[in-house]
Amino acid sequence: MRVLWITNIIFPGPSKVLGLPAPVVGGWMLALAKQLNSFNEIILGVATTYHDNMFRSLDSDKVLYYLIPSKPASSEKSKEYWRKLCDEFKPDIIHIHGTENAIGLDCIKACPSLNYIVSIQGIVSLCAKYYYADISKREIISSITLRDLVLMDTIFHGKKKFESISKMENEYFLKLQHFSGRTRWDYVHSKAVNPSLTYHFCNESLRDSFYEASKWRIDHKTDFSIFLSQSSYPLKGLHQVLKAVALLKKDYPGIKIRVAGKNIIGNNNLKDRIMRSGYGAYIRRLIRKLKLDEIVVFTGNLNEEQMAAEYRNAHVFICPSSIENSPNSLGEAQLIGLPSIASHSGGIPDMIIHNESGLLYNYEDIEMLAYYIRRIFEDDTLALKLSEAGIKAASVRHNRLNNTETMISIYRKVINEQNAAKTIKTT
Repeated sequence: MRVLWITNIIFPGPSKVLGLPAPVVGGWMLALAKQLNSFNEIILGVATTYHDNMFRSLDSDKVLYYLIPSKPASSEKSKEYWRKLCDEFKPDIIHIHGTENAIGLDCIKACPSLNYIVSIQGIVSLCAKYYYADISKREIISSITLRDLVLMDTIFHGKKKFESISKMENEYFLKLQHFSGRTRWDYVHSKAVNPSLTYHFCNESLRDSFYEASKWRIDHKTDFSIFLSQSSYPLKGLHQVLKAVALLKKDYPGIKIRVAGKNIIGNNNLKDRIMRSGYGAYIRRLIRKLKLDEIVVFTGNLNEEQMAAEYRNAHVFICPSSIENSPNSLGEAQLIGLPSIASHSGGIPDMIIHNESGLLYNYEDIEMLAYYIRRIFEDDTLALKLSEAGIKAASVRHNRLNNTETMISIYRKVINEQNAAKTIKTT
């Protein structure tokens, strides 16, 4: 079976050839690709765009990679690239990862008769709806920076970008028949756009380090340490955690918030200050207002081994997003055994049974968030219960062999159904 993926990241193999850093996102795709390569019946190709003007192909780690210029001379030139790619690879099925990027649509327009399936990563229209995450417009306006104005990249622009992408997302839902997802939430909302689409359930696998890493231990944790996986824009909810921790800092003088990723409040030099985003400015002002300067630590970008270490060392993981489908960071935390708290939003309730494998709260309710943090800090029995149940749930949900076999079964089903439909149509 010849399977062509269309992705929005450049995989490590071609990244190395191009002299680019390896991606720090898209770990679920890298994990599934590795698993698919272990099946002799699968020949995998991966296509994405890159910043150059030359169509390229290369072979690395048993995968055929195709790099397409991100800015072709014309739409016809783009179609020419995709036809060339598909003529060369001859895919039995094309798997588009996510509805957030137009490159999959470019392929569909160039090669409409091929077999397609799309993985739903999130529902972009709902990300737009919840983008401000309880930040008032007045606070957004007061946080606009020079960088925001020059780049036209305020928080308002961020929301509009999601709204614009949602139109493209709807095009996927209306053009194609087959979609794979993993939560009741993405099932309900994709069906709301196109009731006749065919939905295939398949969980995602995680990166190797989270299966191989030693588990969280209550006697090896850093007491009162909170870990968040990202904070780059409002939807991810860092500001809500800050407000909750402000309610706790008096009782826990050693409390820390460790945030993976770029330091969005950076103030080390003039460049940091000039390039600070509006959300970064808002977070910086909120930290100062709540007197949390010594409490918040940005770790910088972390590889998977470093992420695993952060999960092991923390006292609690929080996923405070205003909306999510099924965040892999939560799955990683659970698989390692770190007690987890998450907002009751999107598909997250499919990942956590409240008070068993984690704790759930409404994302705007900072008082409840503070209460649940306190419960884990104070109750080792509860922490151990959440840890053990989280490991058990995540081990089933993210079982790599099961998920790979499920995806291969979906590929076969889509190919058979679409080929049968084409046969009927031509007779």
